[in-house]
Amino acid sequence: MLAPVTDTDGSPFWQYAAQGELRIQACADCGELRFPPRPCCPHCQSFASEWRQVSGHGRIWSYVVPHPPLLPDYAAQAPYNVIVVELADAPRIRLVGNLVTEAGAPLDSLSPDRVRIGARVQVVFTDTGLPQWILERP
Repeated sequence: MLAPVTDTDGSPFWQYAAQGELRIQACADCGELRFPPRPCCPHCQSFASEWRQVSGHGRIWSYVVPHPPLLPDYAAQAPYNVIVVELADAPRIRLVGNLVTEAGAPLDSLSPDRVRIGARVQVVFTDTGLPQWILERP
């Protein structure tokens, strides 16, 4: 599995994820949420920031199902899904991940035909702090 590439601006995201928390960078002056993390607020140009916890609920905004040829580490799990999730409490924020059956499940644990745009999802975290998504239960 590939490890996330971290930088100064994005490393808090991964530190919170390792603790099982989904947090999004926000401007400490105007309050606007932003993702991906960056040093300056695109709305007010402030360099002050903070990290706000969000609910982790969202809906599938888009998705793709890659098929081989892929990176060798992923080819054995294909086909699998890659989803774009629009956060419920921050609709302009969209995160990329995988829809799985449970936290830490393999990428191919959920049949691609179960993925639907608009489906409600909830974030879960692997043992290493990687955010994944599961279908919300009604």
